[in-house]
Amino acid sequence: MSTIDDVSALAPLAPVDPDGLARALLPFGRSTMLPAECYVSADVLAWERRNLVAGSWACAGRIEELRADGATQRALVVGDVPVLLTFQDDDVRAFANTCRHRAHVLLEDDECSTNRSVLCAYHAWTYRLDGSLQGAPGFRDNEYFDKADYGLVPLPSVVWHGWLFVNATGTAAPFEEHIGVLDDLVAPYRPEDLVLRGRHAYEIAANWKLVAENYHECYHCPLIHPELCQVSNPTSGDNHQLPGAWVGGTMDFRNGAETMSLDGRTRGRAIEGAPQDTVLYVQLFPNLLFSGHPDYVMTHRVLPLAPDRTWIECSWYFPGADIDPAYAVEFWDLTNSQDWRACELVQRGLSSPHFSPGPFAPNEDAVHQWVQMVGRTYLGIPPHVDA
Repeated sequence: MSTIDDVSALAPLAPVDPDGLARALLPFGRSTMLPAECYVSADVLAWERRNLVAGSWACAGRIEELRADGATQRALVVGDVPVLLTFQDDDVRAFANTCRHRAHVLLEDDECSTNRSVLCAYHAWTYRLDGSLQGAPGFRDNEYFDKADYGLVPLPSVVWHGWLFVNATGTAAPFEEHIGVLDDLVAPYRPEDLVLRGRHAYEIAANWKLVAENYHECYHCPLIHPELCQVSNPTSGDNHQLPGAWVGGTMDFRNGAETMSLDGRTRGRAIEGAPQDTVLYVQLFPNLLFSGHPDYVMTHRVLPLAPDRTWIECSWYFPGADIDPAYAVEFWDLTNSQDWRACELVQRGLSSPHFSPGPFAPNEDAVHQWVQMVGRTYLGIPPHVDA
């Protein structure tokens, strides 16, 4: 794992208080949470959207959904960068959603097309699905114009276990360095072979990082998750400290429970090869939360909308289209709602002039890892690098 020996000599690139950030980057047991502006400032969020989301490997969704209904092109925003995806046979590519003539977007946000070429609606420049310039009206007789110089700007993209990840600035480390050894933990669940059987979308009044911080600790579970504590021991399991831009660990079942449901019983079937006695909770930086159960996988895809507003897509995947997902969806929709309420109340407290960053409890080591990862990116250190 790459390391930075002395972060104290680095000044923040993000618009955050250097002293507050320095306290957050102290070793576990001495450090505090991030300073308040990290959760309430529009300037900090703008920096994060460009550098933490667009500048990293953001999860854009499941590949089969992005190219559904015969789509050959789809536009989306990664962080604050407009991105164009193209699909041709098994080839998936990502480009800057910007015409090389006068910068008009080629498709509007969330728009898709089934056309075999990409048309700019401003001046009719056209591009092939591989990004090369196909036509530029009026330039045929211009001896100084070479179509090869004006293809779409390619962006790094990777399909990993069925999800598409895009680095929208083109500046991140290779994806292999980003995930580190996480594949060793995720691969046994074979998520690329699982079937989407349920999905809920939420929009909550809280900063996106609070969703991650809440996910990484169960210190709060006895008070707000009585149902979860009936089937899983909130003090069990271990948090990993292994290479890669991710945070997470495991929790154990209790009272003979088979899975996470209101009665601890499964109504599905086991994922062959997946661990049967624990739940895996990991977050791949910046925005994919992966929860592996013996019989299903649940993910949260998190997108920041404003300093105090976050969109969350919760999806449930099972080893077969014949499985009724209600037992898992019911349990986690209740648990999600409890978590979202807590995050919103934390957001309200963060806006108080009396807020001062507090310390980490002994069992909040994974939250500390997440805060350290975010804090290092504020200093310009890639998230997979351990300071």
